[in-house]
Amino acid sequence: MSAPHATRPIHTGGALLCMGTRPEIIKMMPVAQAMRQAGLPHAVLHTGQHQDMAWPLYDFFGIQPDHRLALERRDSELATLAAQLLGSITALIRTVRPDVVLVHGDTLSAFCAAQAAFYQQIPVAHVEAGLRTYQKYDPFPEEKNRELIARLADTHFAPTEAARQNLLREGLPAQDVLVTGNTIVDATHMALALIRKTADPLASPLPGGGTRPLVLVTAHRRENWERGIRSIAQALVQLSSRHAVDFLWPVHPNPVVRDQVRSVIEAAPLSARQRIHLVDPMDYPALIDALARSLLVMTDSGGIQEEAVSLGKPLLVLRDTTERPEVISSGCGWLTGTATEAIVARFEELIARADRLPAAALADRTNPFGDGQAGARIAREIARKHLS
Repeated sequence: MSAPHATRPIHTGGALLCMGTRPEIIKMMPVAQAMRQAGLPHAVLHTGQHQDMAWPLYDFFGIQPDHRLALERRDSELATLAAQLLGSITALIRTVRPDVVLVHGDTLSAFCAAQAAFYQQIPVAHVEAGLRTYQKYDPFPEEKNRELIARLADTHFAPTEAARQNLLREGLPAQDVLVTGNTIVDATHMALALIRKTADPLASPLPGGGTRPLVLVTAHRRENWERGIRSIAQALVQLSSRHAVDFLWPVHPNPVVRDQVRSVIEAAPLSARQRIHLVDPMDYPALIDALARSLLVMTDSGGIQEEAVSLGKPLLVLRDTTERPEVISSGCGWLTGTATEAIVARFEELIARADRLPAAALADRTNPFGDGQAGARIAREIARKHLS
């Protein structure tokens, strides 16, 4: 089992904000910033699931972890990771003795942190609560992670009214569920403001010198590992041979994903390969910049769905279900699944009317994920309920 490592002197009490994956860090930064600005006692725990991708994010947002876990990743088994996380977070909680533990979303680190806090009889607050597909293995294991966190949490910060209604139907007390908006909106606006203060991070690396329309592609979900990733890559091969657009695909470093993507693209005709740009995972500022520049987005990611909507970008959701139905109901997103033919057909339909789906028109719609003030609302409620 890994041991907790403190990077700063131990302070007891206050709120412990737990985050360990890239999406968690991004979405919890607005909460951490709001708590810092309000002078509320808190500490940040980096649970260690993502390492190389994590530290540039902390640097970018200017908030560093107070504690970090050093995980020993011997294999890719979820049970192995869960055992390390539960034991290490429990040890840290016993030392820090927080008044409340904040977890985000649906990751294994969020579930293990909630479970560890419960075992120590410490209140749990769940940021981005209530998302559901009601499909046990889709997404896997995230769907069950968030359902189980809801059973452990004392305070539930729902990003939308639909998420709140899910929790109420599951029998959670209405007084414990607050609609805050989604912190991804806060984070996106924070990132754009910071990017504008610096040199343009994608000015030179953009495919085609930035002159051709850009389509951003991301795909990595575990349920897509067997056939879905290959089908998505095959769809890009077909589309790149028909359309004068550049497909920019930051490929997830997991070998299961990386090897499948590269094997399909490298076997494609040169005319198709020249418009498909496989790059290493992009840092967060570069990814947000690419999103802002894109004509449309293709993704199986949850967070990028929200970011695309927040930036007014039409997107194809490369999944059979989404726990973010607001993406579809807002008119910004379309579910395609991962079958090559379905992806190609929907892309053709969208690209044919791309001039009638400009980003400005979509951005003018009310963002179903909120107004960018979620972090402040969460900080106020934490102070009122758990720190007073």
